[in-house]
Amino acid sequence: MKIIIIGGGASGLACAIKAKDNTNEVTILEKNARCGKKLLLTGNGRCNYFNEDFDVNYYHAKKKELLGDIITEKNKAEVLTFLDDIGLVPKIQKGYYYPRSNQAVSVLESLLNAAISCGVVIKTDVAVLNIRYEDKFYVETSDGVYEADKVVIATGSKAYPKTGSNGDGYNLVKPFHHLINPLPALTPLFTNLPYLRDWAGVRLDAKASLYVGNNLLQEESGEVQLTDNGISGIPIFNLSSVAIRELTNKKDVKVILNFLPFIDDAKTYLDERSDKLPYLNISSFFDSLINYKLSNIILKKNKISYDSFYATLTPSKKNSLIDDLTSFEVPITGYADFNTAQVCSGGVSLDEINILTMESLKQKDLYIIGEMLDVDGVCGGYNLGFVWLSAILAAKSIRGYHD
Repeated sequence: MKIIIIGGGASGLACAIKAKDNTNEVTILEKNARCGKKLLLTGNGRCNYFNEDFDVNYYHAKKKELLGDIITEKNKAEVLTFLDDIGLVPKIQKGYYYPRSNQAVSVLESLLNAAISCGVVIKTDVAVLNIRYEDKFYVETSDGVYEADKVVIATGSKAYPKTGSNGDGYNLVKPFHHLINPLPALTPLFTNLPYLRDWAGVRLDAKASLYVGNNLLQEESGEVQLTDNGISGIPIFNLSSVAIRELTNKKDVKVILNFLPFIDDAKTYLDERSDKLPYLNISSFFDSLINYKLSNIILKKNKISYDSFYATLTPSKKNSLIDDLTSFEVPITGYADFNTAQVCSGGVSLDEINILTMESLKQKDLYIIGEMLDVDGVCGGYNLGFVWLSAILAAKSIRGYHD
């Protein structure tokens, strides 16, 4: 049986390794000069490739309820067995899996070595132009036409186009499938607030709450970065998938930032701090609590002189100040594009594939895996976690067995 896998990234390589046996001829077609270019950039070159807390709640999808059938403890164990089988030695930090070497190249080399050793044929510099099905598949490429009994589309999304992920795969599946509009995810969000230059470069621990209108949709905590065009950092990345889709739907989107997440009752805390340090003017009063750039913005916004003392503020001024410290409103007006996004939301809807095998419900023997599907996870190894899982499920089906 001839199997063509389009795309030599993480999903394509993993699927090829698991699909290859003595009767299957497996060929990867990769348009770049080498495989796994995007994988090398993952985790700032360290490659956070899995997470111990492998749970459906860390994912977004239009048909998210279908994910519960495959993101299970049993499948988690199968993914970890596969990663161990290809020789990856994990370094686990707070549930995050990294290669012990702390180098993404170790993950790529483990995949490549395993693929080559089991007889997978890898053809690089081959761009796939079209897929036809006439009793079998005809894969039209820059290197001629390849015939196949089964085809796996593992091209990745439109995120990081400089690595070759420019959305080619979407064009290949359009004759067979409806696409949920691909949008950037795990990316910074933009705002039109007037003090962006003043707060640019500030990093601080905060709680970020995503609202659409008056409805709270998601909350994240961690280090938030304030930039010259908006907000960034892992908590913001984790909100971005939902925020961007709602913004695209013309909804009123905002992020509320709590700059004092370590304080349960800000009013009591600040009153007690004022009693303890009555000699500090209000600028110095906030020095060890939050970055001075941010405190200056909040004081200026509330028309409070830097030489004032907290104890002398009126109750309404105190309340307004506390609101900005714990519920600072950031209207979201835009977002970074695919060049910055780590992944995409959107793609082939889960209800158009067999979720247990990754086989298309529209075209027999066509498989769609990885970022081509409408599944995106938060930061922390979840996106690669789904890549491994979808690749393994497709390969098991190709080889003729699945649960």
